[in-house]
Amino acid sequence: MADNIMLFKRKMYDRMLKWKAERNGRTALLIQGARRIGKSTLVEEFARREYKSYLLIDFSVAPAEVYELFNDISDLNYIFFRLQLIYHVQLFERKSVIVFDEVQRCPLARQAIKHLVKDYRYDYIETGSLISVRKKSADIIIPSEETKLDMFPMDYEEFRWAIGDIATIPLLRTAFEKKMPLGDKIHRRMMRDFRLYMLVGGMPQAVAEYVRTNNLGAVDAVKRDIIALYEEDFNKIDETGRATAMFDAIPGLLSKNASRYKVSSAIPGERAERVTGIVKSMEESMVANVVYHSDDPNIGLALSKDNERFKMYVADTGLFITLAFKDKDFTENLIYNKLLSDKLSTNLGYVYENVIAQMFRMTGKTLYYHTIPFDENKKYYEIDFVIADGHKVTPVEVKSSGYKTHVSLDEFCKKYSDRINNKYLIYTKDLQRIEDINYIPVYMSMFL
Repeated sequence: MADNIMLFKRKMYDRMLKWKAERNGRTALLIQGARRIGKSTLVEEFARREYKSYLLIDFSVAPAEVYELFNDISDLNYIFFRLQLIYHVQLFERKSVIVFDEVQRCPLARQAIKHLVKDYRYDYIETGSLISVRKKSADIIIPSEETKLDMFPMDYEEFRWAIGDIATIPLLRTAFEKKMPLGDKIHRRMMRDFRLYMLVGGMPQAVAEYVRTNNLGAVDAVKRDIIALYEEDFNKIDETGRATAMFDAIPGLLSKNASRYKVSSAIPGERAERVTGIVKSMEESMVANVVYHSDDPNIGLALSKDNERFKMYVADTGLFITLAFKDKDFTENLIYNKLLSDKLSTNLGYVYENVIAQMFRMTGKTLYYHTIPFDENKKYYEIDFVIADGHKVTPVEVKSSGYKTHVSLDEFCKKYSDRINNKYLIYTKDLQRIEDINYIPVYMSMFL
């Protein structure tokens, strides 16, 4: 592992330990997620610490002779012998792991997992971008002997760990569970800390740059490079450029506070029904979080999902903030200045929507929203997020200001009163409960 890579504690490590202990070599582990979220770094660290030896095949740089080995896997002894010679690594039965990094680049290696796992000599871990894994696997037999785990950018707790704070999040969880307000002074400090997370984001390279330099301009430059990489990837997925155009348009369209993502605004003349496949690919890339409209919000939210009516967010809010001003200099980034000075106006409240979508997605929630028309001029009450909650649903409204009025939440609860479990309003003030509404500070939304 390169000396200049900063290692961060990640929650995925414990899930990997659980896989190793429980599956005991009976399945391969496939970790999938967007690029640059730290998959490769984490897997190599895990392999180094948890096994007697490891052999890492990075298919983005592997020589042709490695690729050729998977053309014929009838003689595994020969394959293992060759790999050990090529990589100068000695493998030990049931004590070594072979890592297939960027496995989507060699579909035959992934197809071989069935036979490699059955052989049972070694453990196997694969990493790949979800969209690339699926696209490149179209012509192979997908192995059933895989345990799949989705990995995301660093969540808020992992970010706190990275900057040397292990105490805050457990204390916040206790306050949330016991419904204890923090008080104005502590709350303001918690909001300041959380705004820093929103600005830096959870991409490990950006976090490492912040830890090293404490310079948000340097962090912004790192994020611009990552965005450029994602745009290149989208162009590979969709050569027409529509995916890239839709990704770049996310901040601008959210700023208009429309009740849906208007495809024609991102791509003139295009219609939503013609890009459903592209939207699905963007969702599978895990670079974008797509929130679909649920036409009839009930326990089976997916049953009334409208594939042509959706909102789209960037999977990392740090990238979102940079994307919003990527054509301007860092010093002109209004959101940086407003967030740092705690003067984020109502018309910038969509930044908080983006981070809530991110935090919900990181905790495994499937995201939906709902609108209720209220006049002939096509005006709507809108609930930002509707989440399944036991046998009922929980509506979530996000407010950056003006929390005393929550007409959309009230109207939703009035119309669907028999389906409601909890009511949440996520905002920028301290924890409280007024009547039957739970007011949750944005930094506690990870506990919902």
